[in-house]
Amino acid sequence: MDGEHVLVVPRAAVLAPPGWHGVRADGVEAVLAAARSAGRYLPRAEVERDPGYKQLIPYLVLRDGARYFLMRRTSAGGDARLFERYSIGIGGHVEPGDGDLLGGLAREWREEIAADFEPRFVPVGLVNDDTTDVGSVHLGVVFVADVAGRSVAIREATKLSGGFADPVAVRAVRAAMETWSQLIFDAFEGGILG
Repeated sequence: MDGEHVLVVPRAAVLAPPGWHGVRADGVEAVLAAARSAGRYLPRAEVERDPGYKQLIPYLVLRDGARYFLMRRTSAGGDARLFERYSIGIGGHVEPGDGDLLGGLAREWREEIAADFEPRFVPVGLVNDDTTDVGSVHLGVVFVADVAGRSVAIREATKLSGGFADPVAVRAVRAAMETWSQLIFDAFEGGILG
């Protein structure tokens, strides 16, 4: 994290008081516009504890029809808070060389997924959870992509394991999922996101 700069926007530019919790299908264009007009790159170490800013995180839900790409983090990963947690999201911080959220998502795709293609990333919603210290400084822009039967694998197999799972299998591990993944899975299964 030393020296790393990440894309942030002032909280007030993307969340009107008192804010909201969960997943929304509206507001994506406004957040993308705020990133273009008010976004800037600040040291990650500075903004990890400053809720006056929201770090924008592109968060990709990879699908194959009705199935979700379900991953489990190992203890070899970098963040102990996420060890052995499940996730349906691929993504991370946007860095200065990425250009924008889509550029950051494309970089994360190449870093995390082994595939001979790059799918079309479609923005479908936002996720916010101010109930934790980590959540209070991040805002997720939810994207979805369908592999349409094409082969994908996890590139960093020492840090992650996983593959496609039907909704019943995902629901079975829901309690062990990261909060954003829980909220987003519920939103897809409840018809809020499509």
